[in-house]
Amino acid sequence: MEWLSRVALALVIIGALNWLLVGLFEWDLVTALFGGEAIRASSDLSRLIYSLIGLAGIYAISFFFKENILVRTNKPE
Repeated sequence: MEWLSRVALALVIIGALNWLLVGLFEWDLVTALFGGEAIRASSDLSRLIYSLIGLAGIYAISFFFKENILVRTNKPE
């Protein structure tokens, strides 16, 4: 995976984890760090969707390691 793809994946994961915090605790980390109202009032359905996006972000962390496994297994000997 080239460096730009890794940076993009890292940003997507960070964003998804932020949505997980919004979904579970109604707290926006990015807004808390860079100014603004960190508490978000959300409906139950939107909190569920935010939480699912966050869980997908946790799953996406494994993508950093899958390419290394594929490279090792497909390496010509």
